[in-house]
Amino acid sequence: MTPESFAVTEPCIAAIDGGGSKTLLVVLRADGTIADIQQTGGTNPFDQPLWRERLTGLLKTLSPSTQAVGLGLAGYGESATLCARQEDAVSESLGQIPYSLTNDVDMACSAAFAGEPGVLVLSGTGSMAWASDGRGQHCRVGGWGSLFGDEGSAYQIGRDALTLLTHILDGRNSQDVAFLEPFSQAMGLPSDPTLCTPALLEWYGNLEHPRSAVAALARHVSTLAENGCTPAATLLEAAATELATHIRAARSQMPGVDLPWSYAGGTLQNPFLRNAIAAQCGAPVSPLLPPIGGGLMTAARQAGWAPDASWITSLSRTLAAAEYGS
Repeated sequence: MTPESFAVTEPCIAAIDGGGSKTLLVVLRADGTIADIQQTGGTNPFDQPLWRERLTGLLKTLSPSTQAVGLGLAGYGESATLCARQEDAVSESLGQIPYSLTNDVDMACSAAFAGEPGVLVLSGTGSMAWASDGRGQHCRVGGWGSLFGDEGSAYQIGRDALTLLTHILDGRNSQDVAFLEPFSQAMGLPSDPTLCTPALLEWYGNLEHPRSAVAALARHVSTLAENGCTPAATLLEAAATELATHIRAARSQMPGVDLPWSYAGGTLQNPFLRNAIAAQCGAPVSPLLPPIGGGLMTAARQAGWAPDASWITSLSRTLAAAEYGS
């Protein structure tokens, strides 16, 4: 138990946003102030061997005065076996503390629209869309993982960038050579092709967690696209088309409801990518709350608080001021 969480003796609630690359815990006091913020590595059981230790490590820091916990975990709902393991890890750690457990994208959708109808498209390490009609009906699109899914995700953008780099290095692509120097330098590699090739293979050979490392490259692609690098912009436009397909598919499964779309995940903090999606699906609405806010709303209801519109507005300001990350 951390000193900060041990000191929390007044009534509070907590939420966990467990993603593929990082997991966030926020503890909120009844007066709306933040009592604790902690972050650890990814907790997706599909590809994070340490997911259980990381998740239970955060949960065990919670004070006995915690009235309820809302959790959104990557991978939840996708495998009966893994779901049982996630539920077991949570229940063992929390004991008698009430909690709710759902998929991290479901939680992000609730946060973005405060429970109203909408489509939430998430692009972080992985990708998925979640649609809700606001009356209990929902559907999901994507979220199949890196082996045969994750289109439009940071992982896919990073992988496509590496593919483009290798094609330039071995001569299969002579039209996008403008990508070589800025991207290799962003990776910390030499831009001379004769030196870049062995350096890239060395980088690859020393990866401890390939999926996270490849996904992290998407931020370089985003920066280059914003700075006018045409090949990088082409990579993001391809990702935007994939994510737009997610949105259209989700909308088609909710007939009779005109669903707006919103966004979550580090990849979609990039305006270039959002604008490219907007060109195909219309302008997005800004999320009312970041993903962790969905867990806090649920926990507040479980604790008997009143998470009305003014509470949500106050929470949004509090989380933004904390600059906790998303």
